Amino acid sequence: MTELCPAGTPLPPDAPATGIRSGSASAARGVRSAGPVMTELRLSAFASHRGTVLPIGPLTLFTGASGSGKSTALRAYEALARLGAGDPLAEVFPDPAAYVPEQVGPDAQGRRGFRIGCTADGPAGPVRLDLAVQAEPTLRIVGERLTGGGETLLTTALRDPGRSTVQAAWHTAGVVPVTRAPLPDDVLGTALLPLRVAGTTEGQLRVLAAAEQMVVALRSVFACTPQPQRMRAPVPSGEDRLRRGCDNLAAVLERTHTQCGQRHARLVAAAAAGCAGTVTGLGVERLRDGTVRAVVEREDGHRTPVQRLGDGELRYLALALVLLTGPGVLAMEAAGEVPSAMQTLTVLADGLDRDLDGRQRRELLALAASIGAAGHLRLVGTVAEEAAAAARGTAGATVVDLCP
Repeated sequence: MTELCPAGTPLPPDAPATGIRSGSASAARGVRSAGPVMTELRLSAFASHRGTVLPIGPLTLFTGASGSGKSTALRAYEALARLGAGDPLAEVFPDPAAYVPEQVGPDAQGRRGFRIGCTADGPAGPVRLDLAVQAEPTLRIVGERLTGGGETLLTTALRDPGRSTVQAAWHTAGVVPVTRAPLPDDVLGTALLPLRVAGTTEGQLRVLAAAEQMVVALRSVFACTPQPQRMRAPVPSGEDRLRRGCDNLAAVLERTHTQCGQRHARLVAAAAAGCAGTVTGLGVERLRDGTVRAVVEREDGHRTPVQRLGDGELRYLALALVLLTGPGVLAMEAAGEVPSAMQTLTVLADGLDRDLDGRQRRELLALAASIGAAGHLRLVGTVAEEAAAAARGTAGATVVDLCP
């Protein structure tokens, strides 16, 4: 089976990209990021994708017809991010068979799987990570390759299917040119290297620099899926790290209102541009039971509870809040050993334009492009063609059309 890499064989090179039309592919040039960032996502054999290579810039939007694989591409990105954070393979892919290309049959040993990869750029230069995952009969990583500077820095291969380990080899460039050791087959080997490599030779230092760059880029991700129906209810005060569904929006607004006046002022300005009626402020009200609810402040002193806002207004407000905050406000485990000023957060938003009208889409894209240009935050999302058409006229946006 060529897609999965039989045990003991190296990962094959990626096939050329197919079925993609990219607009403004050079939009990322000239934007200096604060820290390591993803510049490419590769779906060599993943669900409906074969040999797909996707550029990733400060503002990247996947579009295309239904079934073209927009959400699947974002799912692969999030999966890599979770693996980079050390999550076990079974938690990242609870239904792994769903990502095996349908046309791929089992090999002589009954194995089927998928392949994904990415490139992270930063101080160590472009660093590539490629993974071969066996989905059946047992879920495991059967091949991993980390490359940078024209060198293979880490490779893993499944030598003994009866053991839950893979044989790893990483570059040393010392008295012993390569170090070999077993690693677990259910976690990303690259994420384990900082714990296994001593860093006493020039080669080991290159391996560490590449691995740490890849891990920081992968971990600096927040997947956001605002749920308007859950954002309307009051929430306990103090839960001030925004969850993926943004249902604790009110508690986070209470925090930003008191702790970060400048960002809160920008959020109010965004709300005024994207919400109906006149908006002069955003605040919270404490209810008798100790919970808080978010309110929109009007010019005449009237306050509108957010539960009365439309779905589009709530999604727009939540996404604007995410873009205007950082890892310290979002429910994510960023690379804590790296100062926040040296990190670049990437927001993943499937269905970014869902329920938004034309004005809200334009305002949100302009906000994302403006913040992305500063180098501290990037947005990767999926949109319908109407929103993609508007984004093509937005400076700094990369629109990738996935063809079925």
